[in-house]
Amino acid sequence: MPTPVVMPQMGESIAEGTIVRWIKKVGDTIDRDEPLFEISTDKVDAEIPSPAAGVLIEITVKEGETVPVNSVVATIGVAGEAVAAPAAPAPTGAAQPTMARPDEQLAPAAAMPSGGGASAEELRRQKSSPLVRRIAEEHQVDIRQIRGSGAGGRVTKQDILDHIEKGPGVAPGARPEAAPAPAFTRGNVEVVPMSVMRRKIAENMVLSRRTSAHVHSVFEIGYAQIDRIRQAKKADYERAGAKLTYMAFIVKAVCDALRRHPMINASLDGDNIVYKKDVNIGIAVALDNAGLIVPVVKGADNLNVLGLARAVADLANRARAKKLKPEEVQDGTFTITNPGNFGALFGMPIINQPQVAILGVGYVEKRPVVIDDMIAIRPMGYLTLGYDHRLVDGATADQFMADLKKNLENFDPGQV
Repeated sequence: MPTPVVMPQMGESIAEGTIVRWIKKVGDTIDRDEPLFEISTDKVDAEIPSPAAGVLIEITVKEGETVPVNSVVATIGVAGEAVAAPAAPAPTGAAQPTMARPDEQLAPAAAMPSGGGASAEELRRQKSSPLVRRIAEEHQVDIRQIRGSGAGGRVTKQDILDHIEKGPGVAPGARPEAAPAPAFTRGNVEVVPMSVMRRKIAENMVLSRRTSAHVHSVFEIGYAQIDRIRQAKKADYERAGAKLTYMAFIVKAVCDALRRHPMINASLDGDNIVYKKDVNIGIAVALDNAGLIVPVVKGADNLNVLGLARAVADLANRARAKKLKPEEVQDGTFTITNPGNFGALFGMPIINQPQVAILGVGYVEKRPVVIDDMIAIRPMGYLTLGYDHRLVDGATADQFMADLKKNLENFDPGQV
């Protein structure tokens, strides 16, 4: 029996993905879990394994095309099964069907404003995804006034973002998810189209700024205690196959502080506060100037420093090798990013929606400090907390950071 291959969901807020490359072609034999195709989203570039062993008998989504999650992109059959012929091209000028996202197909219509009826077209526009309706509510936009480019006139996320950014005159589908134009030279410059991941990151960063009231607090941290522990335990960790970095200590201290300050580990759902029982720490990983992805250490508060060191290194390595699984970029409750890895003293990071806070780690370096009225040389660094002022007050954020500072400067060697 044929096995459908679907576009996986690579994050809780991801609604679609782009086929970047087919690793196998129609007619190829493939084993279960063997890489089948490569996708790109705003959260991750990844090679997707085959869900079954057999023969690739049909590819329904070509390279460069963007489709909703759970859409069938290919079919795997048993050996000897007939291979599908390529689909005939559509006649010139024929209208192309637009596939609706699953959440748009099933979502109920938004509540009708009081007074007056609605046309069938207006009702179709209101059958938008929960994300679209939330953006509309936050920006006080009447979805009925937007010309939707989705199936049946449904308003997509891109439609409402275009409406907010450029006003109601923007035509639907103004920025289609088609294959990018080739690079070209113009005068003394080269013009290169953005990658799918870069374009999605740009959209989400702008959306996060529009959604959250960003405020930042910066604390100076003394790392002398952690440095002593690292020097004492470094060889033991290397024998255990792990590198003892500052990040492992920071993640451990963050987990302890989040347990005492649950508001920082929460999220907003309309007028409701969602307190997360799990502590799942996302670690931002740079991809050689190609983008940024955030794999998640699930249940990070249940791991010791050795376990965290191994988990962070493993996720980072597999992220760069495009070997992450879909569930490994989902369900994060708090994010840590490390601009200090490149020498930055500190940064002002943008919140990873739908979370309400993000921690930026600055460069750790030895510098003179005053201790007991004397000048000493100590390893020092800055930590920046970016937080959503809609939910988190300055006092709450600074109490969290004060706890984090205390955890790091007085780190218990017994936790290592």
